[in-house]
Amino acid sequence: MSKTIIIAEAGVNHNGDLNNAFLLIDKALEAGVDYIKFQTFKAEALVSKKAKKAEYQILNTKEDNDSQLDMLKKLELSKEDHEKIISYCSRKGIKFFSTAFDLESLVYLKEIGLKLVKIPSGEITNLPYLRLAANLFDEVILSTGMCSLEEVREALNVFVLEGIAKENITILHCNTEYPTPMVDVNLSAMKTIEEELGVAIGYSDHTMGIEVPIAAVALGATVIEKHFTLDRMMPGPDHIASLEPNELKAMVSAIRNIELAISGNGLKEPSESEQKNIAIARKSIVAKRDIVIGEVLTEENITVKRPGHGISPMKWDDVIGSIASKSYDEDDLIEL
Repeated sequence: MSKTIIIAEAGVNHNGDLNNAFLLIDKALEAGVDYIKFQTFKAEALVSKKAKKAEYQILNTKEDNDSQLDMLKKLELSKEDHEKIISYCSRKGIKFFSTAFDLESLVYLKEIGLKLVKIPSGEITNLPYLRLAANLFDEVILSTGMCSLEEVREALNVFVLEGIAKENITILHCNTEYPTPMVDVNLSAMKTIEEELGVAIGYSDHTMGIEVPIAAVALGATVIEKHFTLDRMMPGPDHIASLEPNELKAMVSAIRNIELAISGNGLKEPSESEQKNIAIARKSIVAKRDIVIGEVLTEENITVKRPGHGISPMKWDDVIGSIASKSYDEDDLIEL
């Protein structure tokens, strides 16, 4: 199988501080991810002055102010910030990626050379946004939190109608709650998306822990996206549902192990590594006691013991009633 693309979602967990952004890049690199992803937006273009924070945002920011606009203004990255982050990623040797949340930001990401666009769950019903993304980028990753299958199908059709082949589209199953309760993950819906829409699938995770992304890879996810942070106790909307660096590293390691575990040919046959253990673990027909030549072999004088390089016990019925062609000491392998 091909390697799963692992996206470490730094998002807005830099808290508006470039030093935090650089540290996040360092930790993502140490973890071995394929991309580190940030968020690109103009706060005024993303939310109105009247937009309220979600419950989880109010809880996680630890602020009384319930304005989304005020919250996002503090988390917005300028073009200069983007340039410094991209330059740092380039020096460190990790791929930079970002999600745009408004039309101007889509254009900006195209201008700086991104060919792959990530559509966030909240924009899946934004037709002008979807059309512009389809006309700017060659490949699409689409998150589907809060969506019905029909809404996902409608968004997919926008991209197909605008000329993007299904082969260049990956749809991520997702739940937009931070953190997502395990009972609401519904991971089997990822397979439904694959079967119903005929696209590559993946999973964008907001649960606590690393179990669900690992399970998603075992079920066929080709892309995994996971929020991470320097410290889950930092104030901010997404920290609480994010992995800390050591957890991110453990998730990447586990996913790479799962890739190996499911990469076989599908045939049930002894593997190369276990061939040497067949004779050690299996059994053969042996003498239960001393046997003299010409004696009839019966359940009284033969039995089954290790090692397994003699006659297989599956030949028991063939051996019973035969005549000993030689004398045997106790535990000798019986020969036909």
